[in-house]
Amino acid sequence: MTETAGKWSRLSLSRLPTGAKLLLVLSGALLPLALIAIVATLQTTRLTDAEARSRLRIAATESARSIAIELVGDMTALRVAVNALDIDPADAPSCARAQGVFAQQASVGARFEIADRMGHVLCGERLPRSSATATDAATTASIVPDRGLILAISAPRKDVVARAFFPQDFLRELGRPTSRATTFASALILDDEAIDLEPLPDGGPLQRMETMRTELGIAGLALRTSVRSAPVTSSMVVAMLLPLLMWAAAAWIGWFVVDRLLLRPLRDLRREIASFKPGEEVPVPPPSRLPAQEIRELGETFRTISRTVAEHEAGLEEGLRRQTKLTREVHHRVKNNLQVIASLIAFHARGAASADATAAYAAIQRRVDALAVVHRHHFAELEEHRGLNLRTMIGELASNLRATSDKGSGVAIKLDVDPFLVNQDVAVAVAFLFTEIVELAYTCDTAAQIKVSVKAGDQEQRATLRVVSRALLDGDTLRDLARNRYGRILEGLSRQLRSPLHHDPLTGAYEIAVAVVGRE
Repeated sequence: MTETAGKWSRLSLSRLPTGAKLLLVLSGALLPLALIAIVATLQTTRLTDAEARSRLRIAATESARSIAIELVGDMTALRVAVNALDIDPADAPSCARAQGVFAQQASVGARFEIADRMGHVLCGERLPRSSATATDAATTASIVPDRGLILAISAPRKDVVARAFFPQDFLRELGRPTSRATTFASALILDDEAIDLEPLPDGGPLQRMETMRTELGIAGLALRTSVRSAPVTSSMVVAMLLPLLMWAAAAWIGWFVVDRLLLRPLRDLRREIASFKPGEEVPVPPPSRLPAQEIRELGETFRTISRTVAEHEAGLEEGLRRQTKLTREVHHRVKNNLQVIASLIAFHARGAASADATAAYAAIQRRVDALAVVHRHHFAELEEHRGLNLRTMIGELASNLRATSDKGSGVAIKLDVDPFLVNQDVAVAVAFLFTEIVELAYTCDTAAQIKVSVKAGDQEQRATLRVVSRALLDGDTLRDLARNRYGRILEGLSRQLRSPLHHDPLTGAYEIAVAVVGRE
């Protein structure tokens, strides 16, 4: 499964455009740098938070210690007075000592009350009723919202109870740490109730706080101290997102630059070269589309090559026109020469002294006509580069043979030739071979019918030429003519065709396989 998934992944990547691949490569290369920058930013934030927690711990410990010392001292003095007044309600010195302890706090509103079971004040001044009611020797506490703290304690016999009120401002002064370099928030808490000592202004929804709870060890009271940690500000958000933005921007800029300076010009140049046709010149793209100097030089090179190719094409076309003109001129000269030769042979044939001489001239003229037919067909097919059509050529040769036969005894030739195409060498040999066999049959029997066929052979790219006539049956005349006049010519032509010439004396047929280049 893993190999299959990897193969599909590689196949999918291979189908992506070059620009998309480049963007992926740049993104993958720059992503570690962005992650490192993000981790560094987070580490800096964590260090800032750790430093804030350390300052908070020091300030909370100092504030809690100051408040606890003051409250414990005052409540100890009240405990001594309560115990003395519980024994002797008229113990004025004990009351005076308690008043002396609270004399310093009286200026800020701190005061106390010592009363008996009936509610008569024995020392101090009457305080409002509160939930802080001492039922044993332990200290109890009650928070008066937005005003202060009340602590209560009773004598061992529970006949005398002491309560002390500590205003909010007094507690605030006690809880202020020595160092004011950092702003802290603090509050005294008792169960679910709290009294704020040092409030902090609202920092918004993104404000982060570090908070610490310190037990005072008095009536379940605790001091909650808070300090602002590094806030989630726009600067912090930017610091967190900036590496990602820089990563995306760097990848996009890299892709944009490479795509505009390299890939797109190369695609344009490739498109121009793909549409290039021989003889034309590669067009010059606008300078804005080829900003890279190397690609501009490459375009100039292709343009120079196309210009050179166009010049060579023009030279080749001009040479081809001259060669075609020369070939046509040679053809006309050869055709004229063959016509002159045929005319001379006909002229001498008309002045021959005997019938044998006339027949000899006629045989020579038929061979010249055969060569002229092949030459004419070869030149006609030369411009089409297909080859010579055997049906057309043999049909014209048969017409010439009928025309050049003795008057009153035209050669009876029946044709069944498929339209095979052959090259010039094969056509010349086939034309002479056809002429020789027909003349051999005509010489043996002027009244015999001759059937000529060209059909597909057993082998590919081969056709079978077959000439059948009763004049070609085995006989003394045929053997004599083949031995003294036609045999060597037919054997030479078969060697030129690179195929044996078969003679069937029982059916009177000559047969040979010839090479063909195609069929119409």
